[in-house]
Amino acid sequence: MEQRFTFDGVASLYGSARPIYPEALFDGVIAFASLSDTDAVLEIGCGTGQATQGFARRGLSVLALDPGEELIAVARKNLEGFPKVRFAQTTFEAWPSEPGAFKLVAAAQSLHWVSPELRFAKTAAQLAPDGTLAVFGNVPMPPESPLAEQFADIYARLAPQLSGPPAEAWYLPDGPFAELLRQSEYFEAPAQHCYRWSRKHTAQSYTDLLRTLSGYRLLPPEEREALLSAIADTINAHGGEFELRYETHLYLARRSGVV
Repeated sequence: MEQRFTFDGVASLYGSARPIYPEALFDGVIAFASLSDTDAVLEIGCGTGQATQGFARRGLSVLALDPGEELIAVARKNLEGFPKVRFAQTTFEAWPSEPGAFKLVAAAQSLHWVSPELRFAKTAAQLAPDGTLAVFGNVPMPPESPLAEQFADIYARLAPQLSGPPAEAWYLPDGPFAELLRQSEYFEAPAQHCYRWSRKHTAQSYTDLLRTLSGYRLLPPEEREALLSAIADTINAHGGEFELRYETHLYLARRSGVV
């Protein structure tokens, strides 16, 4: 199974366990893109609608794409009070396009799944001449000591393939995405913003979150359960909860003249 299709098997858990995005981020996107309630937004990879809700609450019309049948079902339920939100069950690559129809294309924790040859070319083609691409992702920071060291030991023993920086580090300013966007001929030089916040986790809520991540979904079940059990035991041995710090990185870039 392709990695990006693993989320559909845990759609309900995904909706409850995944962190949301800071409200200030949506205000920043709307201000940069000069959006009004008559403008249309295309969202790539909406999942269960965490980011979709941020745009919908501000009165925007959104077409939200996702390949997961169960994810779309949860998103529809979460957004049922917003008639200006539409959904399409499809990958961005297979979606037939609506060139020039959108003032904003948004991708929350999803653009890394899009094939490189279409990642910027096809997004730019959907935008109006003054349109904006907004890409953002939540990046978890290492926990405080001694959890950081003990987690590292657990991964080294039980899942060495998951050791090292998290996959979300793709969105850090020194990660691959920022440089790819800067190099793209389809967009002007991007603006970058960072929102810092934290979330308290219990052993249960943290292991639930890990269960929704693609790398963990691809582990053999016995290996995954042994890993998550060891992580939960470690959290419980240190009071049963901890504060996980996040950085949410937002990139905003206007469409260039190249389409």
